[in-house]
Amino acid sequence: MGQNLKIAIVGDYNFTYNSHHATNLAIDHSAQFLDLDVNYYWVKLNEVVKFRPQQFDQFDAILIAPGPIKNPFFLHGIIKQIIGKNIPVLITGEGYRIFIEVLINMYQLNRKNEKLISDNLVEGEQFEKLQILPHSKAFIQLYQNYSDTELTSSRFSLYPQLISSLENDIADIEAYNHFEDPEIISLKNHDFFVGCGFCPQISSTREIPHPMIYTFIKAAEVSAQERVD
Repeated sequence: MGQNLKIAIVGDYNFTYNSHHATNLAIDHSAQFLDLDVNYYWVKLNEVVKFRPQQFDQFDAILIAPGPIKNPFFLHGIIKQIIGKNIPVLITGEGYRIFIEVLINMYQLNRKNEKLISDNLVEGEQFEKLQILPHSKAFIQLYQNYSDTELTSSRFSLYPQLISSLENDIADIEAYNHFEDPEIISLKNHDFFVGCGFCPQISSTREIPHPMIYTFIKAAEVSAQERVD
C-alpha cells in the first residue's frame, strides 16, 4: 500500500443507517482502487464542535457524514471552522443544506430575511432516485464513465437570487439535478471543498468506486504530501 492517510468522518455514527455503513465501505473501495492505506475515524458532532483550530490539522481530509443530524447548530459551527482550513472537505446528504446556510450567514446573502432554501423535498425516511446533470468540465469528466443516477434522502431547491449570489464570488455549481436545482457545489479559491445533497457513498461498489469519493481521497493524498514537503 502507499501513503497512510487519516480521514475524519464528522457525524454521530449509527450502524442501523445504511448511509453510515455505506460511508465506511465507499472509503474502503476508493482506498483499494487508489492503492492507499486510509484510516478513518468517526467523530461525534459534540466532540468536533469543541475542537481548537489546530486539532483539525491532525487529519488529511474531513467528510461530513449524511444525516440524520442530531444537532444542526453544532454542524453549522463546525463547517464555519473548516471553511478556513486548507484541507479537503466533502459534505454529503443533509449537511448540504447546512453548508449553504453557513455561506449565507458568512457572506450576508440574506439581508432582506427572505426564504432562500426550500424544506426537504423528499417525503419521509426514504431514498429517491436523482439524475445528476454535470455542469462543470471537471464533473462532466468525472461522470463520463459512471452512472448519473444517484440516491438521496434530502433534496433542496435553492431560490434564484441565492444561486446568483453564490456564483458571483463564493461557489461554483458543479452539477444540477433533473429538477434543475444545484445538486453539487464547490467553494471558489479552495482546492477541494465540495458539498452535495445526495449520498454518493451508497452507489459505490468495490468493483466501481464512486468517482466523487475517490477524487476526495486523492485530494487528501495530495494535501498530505504537500504538508510533508
